[in-house]
Amino acid sequence: MLGNVDLGMAAVMYLSLLFALCVHEAAHAAMAYRCGDDTAKLLGRLSLNPLVHMDLIGTVVMPILMMTTGFPFLFGWAKPVPFNPRNLKNMRKDPVWIAIAGPLSNLLMAIVTVFVARIVFMAYGGAELAPNLLYVFFQIFVVINFILLFFNMIPVPPLDGHYVLGYFLPPQGQRFLQNIGPMGIIIALIASRYVVFTDDSPAWDVIDTALEFMIGA
Repeated sequence: MLGNVDLGMAAVMYLSLLFALCVHEAAHAAMAYRCGDDTAKLLGRLSLNPLVHMDLIGTVVMPILMMTTGFPFLFGWAKPVPFNPRNLKNMRKDPVWIAIAGPLSNLLMAIVTVFVARIVFMAYGGAELAPNLLYVFFQIFVVINFILLFFNMIPVPPLDGHYVLGYFLPPQGQRFLQNIGPMGIIIALIASRYVVFTDDSPAWDVIDTALEFMIGA
């Protein structure tokens, strides 16, 4: 323990977040490559190596602050994966596919982890009989991936959701989104804290349902 921080728990949380972020960004890079642009691949972003994805604020400073200040949940972000729209097979649709590849990777990881955990817990005779660290890891990894999924789909730049929303907007709406610019991440942080992840939000309902299924409740 360091103050009120459980170092073991913090390590599990941070490593889970780091792995989830790496898969998220690698999924963006893989989809961009599939859509015809090799920019991210040439920059080494088609990789699970955390060193190529880490952002000082989003991957280091912000998660540490959250863990040490008692923030009710943990999330972060990595460096955006670059792509050149002129290399894409479809300049209008492909950016949307590239954008949603990241959140979809988090959804897939959460779903797979839930089913693997349920099988493991059934083999132990129930989650309460499984090793505590194993239970904690499954729970944390599922929650973090769902949080990254919902957080990144908030429709403001630079988050993935703004590409999806922009696809359906007229040019004026697309320009408005772009003009949000640096304020986007601040808006997303406020929205995530007070709108998306409130106790009675649909996001937490999904997470709670997944965790209940995981332990066989």
